[in-house]
Amino acid sequence: MMANPLRPEVVRLYKNLLYLGREYPKGSDYFRARLRAAFTKNKSVQDPEQIKAMIARGEYVAQELEALYYLRKYRAMKKRYYEE
Repeated sequence: MMANPLRPEVVRLYKNLLYLGREYPKGSDYFRARLRAAFTKNKSVQDPEQIKAMIARGEYVAQELEALYYLRKYRAMKKRYYEE
């Protein structure tokens, strides 16, 4: 069986999401369990097009997490400096 050429990209995405999950509002353990379940569920996929689509979805999730964190940071800063 030949190794999938997209494997390094999948591993990079997993590590990136794992890193982003440290600050998840429901806790890093919750996020890690969900992330692991999602990757385990799709580990048997062999079609490169499907894998690329899943990588794109994972990168979208990473961008959404970053936006969530920036928004939380902005709200905390705003609360510190402005009274509402």
